[in-house]
Amino acid sequence: MTDGLTLDRLTPQPPIAPAATPADAAPTRFRDPQIEMAHGAGGKASRKLVEGLFAPLLYGAAPGPLGDAAHVDINGTTVAITTDSFVVKPLTFPGGSIGELAINGTVNDLAVSGAKAEALVVTFVLEAGLPTQVLEAEVRAMAKAARNAGVRIAAGDTKVVEHGKADQMYISTTGIGRLLPGVTIDPLSVRVGDRILLSGPIGDHGITILLARGELDLEADLRSDTRSVLPLVEALIRAAGPGIRWMRDPTRGGAATSLNELARDCGLGMVLFEDQIPVRDTVRGACELLGLDPLHIANEGQFLAVVSPEYADAAINALSLAPGGNEAQVIGEVREQPAGTVLVTTLYGGSRIVDMLVGDPLPRIC
Repeated sequence: MTDGLTLDRLTPQPPIAPAATPADAAPTRFRDPQIEMAHGAGGKASRKLVEGLFAPLLYGAAPGPLGDAAHVDINGTTVAITTDSFVVKPLTFPGGSIGELAINGTVNDLAVSGAKAEALVVTFVLEAGLPTQVLEAEVRAMAKAARNAGVRIAAGDTKVVEHGKADQMYISTTGIGRLLPGVTIDPLSVRVGDRILLSGPIGDHGITILLARGELDLEADLRSDTRSVLPLVEALIRAAGPGIRWMRDPTRGGAATSLNELARDCGLGMVLFEDQIPVRDTVRGACELLGLDPLHIANEGQFLAVVSPEYADAAINALSLAPGGNEAQVIGEVREQPAGTVLVTTLYGGSRIVDMLVGDPLPRIC
């Protein structure tokens, strides 16, 4: 995930001929001397790592637009596949836990690529000394989340590392899904005049994790938004499938990073209306206190969509009637200028450019 940029975000292109240069001799553009926390935060550093090192050596070519899942053709049948790892600290937090997060995050990556998760493969990396009751609680949370999302856990693996080497538990999941009919997700299909939709308030998850760590002297009744967005995506497709251009769940890096990626991929400007972006007062207050922008804060149960203008009303109506979609909003529109940029207009007639996330303001949030 909004999930950070990983190889599952590389959108496969038609089969290509083998590269003339062997992979072990392929040139790379990644020049950072070592890996830092920012390389996993989903922002500029993550993208530089993927495009400058992973893509040329593993993908075999320059990547196309980055997405949440790959669509792979297997003997004439196209399936969606995605993979993700979860290293959240603390393991449990108001509204969820690492086990629930691992299921929902993978189901959501498939959903916003236009696919329904059918099966998951799960890997546990456990730290020696982990209390069995903690592990059992997370496995139960995963099982419940999988049932709620209508996906089966088909296989898995377990590794144990020395005490102090894994913050108790890391979980990796790989999901396979079938494509949902009636929708094609392609950032290159985005056009001037399209509307930008958001399924609900942003920033809940990232700020909840920060508060759960006790690193901020602020008490608030706030919960992570972790959930499966598949029911909302399916409602959107039923109402506005032909008009859906693009979707993304804005996890690491937040909505700003996801929309900057889209702006760069399609070459158009994303203009957001600040007064229409749903943000809870607690999240806004915490961000002001920390000097953060809610648009950069991670979410685990919301998604962005771009739809053609003639379908915008039907899309919002469908989302608002679906369970958990009552706060969906049109938050902006696509314009020709400023090309390749995200611009936020304020209540007072001003505007500001919002770039991709730089650095890692909230580490270990998913």
